[in-house]
Formats: sequence, C-alpha cells, structure tokens
Amino acid sequence: MLGGGLALTIAAVFTRAAIYINIAEQPASLQLDNCSLLAERKPAYKRGYTMQAGLAVLGGVFGLISFYSALDWRWLLGAIVLLAN
Repeated sequence: MLGGGLALTIAAVFTRAAIYINIAEQPASLQLDNCSLLAERKPAYKRGYTMQAGLAVLGGVFGLISFYSALDWRWLLGAIVLLAN
C-alpha cells in the first residue's frame, strides 16, 4: 500500500501548490504594473506548469498502481482527477 500513500502525499502537495498560487501568488502579482507583471509571470507560469504537471502525472500513476493493487474504485477516481489536470 506504499503506492497509495505516495499518491495521497503527491496529491496533497499538488493541492497545496494550487491553493498557494490562488491565494497568495496571483493576488500579489496583480498589484504590479503590466510590464512588471508580464516579466514576473512568464517565467513563473513556465516553472509552475512544469512542477504541477509532474506532480499530476506522478500522483496519477501512483493512484493507478494503487487501484490495480487494491481494486478500490476510489483510487481510480483520484488518479483520473489528477490526470485530468
């Protein structure tokens, strides 16, 4: 059941990153003028996309592994939700 624990941990990290971006990062960035906003957001979006895509794929894979190990539909649902991102 190690795969399930890893899937849950990775999903929690993914969720925490999404919440941080929406609550702290985005409102702070919107305080900037347009030129500064564009200069700051372009590299931030690129790095954030890479990080969150990796977490979504990794968590989805571990969720699928847990589904095949336990044959519990909840692992499959969680994997599908992560991979849908």
